[in-house]
Amino acid sequence: MATLSLTCSLPLQPPSSSQSQSQSRKLIDSIVSTPFQYSSSSTTSSNGSLKPIVVDGDPPTFVSAPGRRIVAVGDLHGDLDKARCALETAGVLSSDGQSLWIGGETVLVQLGDILDRGEDELAILSLLKSLDIQAKAHGGAVFQVNGNHETMNVEGDYRYVDNGALDECIDFLEYLDKCERNWEEAFVSWCAVSARWKQDRKVSQNYWAQWNLVKRQKGVIARSILMRPGGPLACELARHGVVLKVDDWLFCHGGLLPHHVAYGLERLNREVSRWMKGPSEEDDSPQIPFIATRGYDSIVWNRLYSRDGPELENYQLEQVQYLLEETLQSVGAKAMVVGHTPQAMGVNCKYNCRIWRIDVGMSRGVLDSSPEVLEIRDNKARAIRSTRDRSSELQVADYT
Repeated sequence: MATLSLTCSLPLQPPSSSQSQSQSRKLIDSIVSTPFQYSSSSTTSSNGSLKPIVVDGDPPTFVSAPGRRIVAVGDLHGDLDKARCALETAGVLSSDGQSLWIGGETVLVQLGDILDRGEDELAILSLLKSLDIQAKAHGGAVFQVNGNHETMNVEGDYRYVDNGALDECIDFLEYLDKCERNWEEAFVSWCAVSARWKQDRKVSQNYWAQWNLVKRQKGVIARSILMRPGGPLACELARHGVVLKVDDWLFCHGGLLPHHVAYGLERLNREVSRWMKGPSEEDDSPQIPFIATRGYDSIVWNRLYSRDGPELENYQLEQVQYLLEETLQSVGAKAMVVGHTPQAMGVNCKYNCRIWRIDVGMSRGVLDSSPEVLEIRDNKARAIRSTRDRSSELQVADYT
């Protein structure tokens, strides 16, 4: 495998954490109430094939994927049908129902909020896990970043959980027992069997309300077993960070701000991951990383880059663009891709296409819109919009 050489030469000294946090929070308050360089510019090895993908950080934080096509998919919210349609539109999932990776050396990035508002959350997570295994065998990769609904569920906030998702948690625990508690086997194969389990458990709507309440309580217990810090699904989510840089592109759920950069991207990912994994010998009481997971200016909750409307004055828009430019320059990124805030107009870009907003509310639990994905080739980006029958490519913007 090719070795990776990283040099750190910041064009601007990042502001101190307290200073930049104060600046960005002040701006948000008024609205709502080290570049890394790879050692070689060549993208191919001596035999003409693409160089291997190199990942730095645990969870993955910096990724070198020379010459590869990148596709990004926004919020999925428990809608397996829409998730499959989006992945088919992205050209990485077979359309024959066999859940096969057809993306070759493509890099797929999913921007979080797989959980809540739909009933097939675990099946989607299982599908992405299966695709990642297949992709690696073909020189590609699948990456995920966690969103606010992932962190909410690990924290025990189930306000937006669909009743069907509670049923799925019950079913999956039973399936896990059938797999003799072999997590990897059960988790990777769940997407292939979940539909049958769902069909088997469908019950008449004439059941007594008392039974439905008991059933919901059982589902909440099952979900807590899976998702509480240290639970098997929380540990699965802990494999993913809250921010990812692939070549010159930043990916996160809500939005990265200068004080996040000053805090340290790898540090942010490590601390969120450590909290999700629960108590350990090294840390018997890991705290929730507030800067990443809580508050309107945290990485998973920030809407600064994705809000539009007449309530934003020109000077505020200029300040937002300044923060965006400072953030991107601090990490040597060309643009940022975010989800979190549904875009009624579909995938779009703003601030000279330095920010791409790709949450289109495709889930039936949100806007039930047609899936759209972002495709990046040679540092140029465009949206691809799908219908079930055909995909129509929409050129949104190209970098010159």
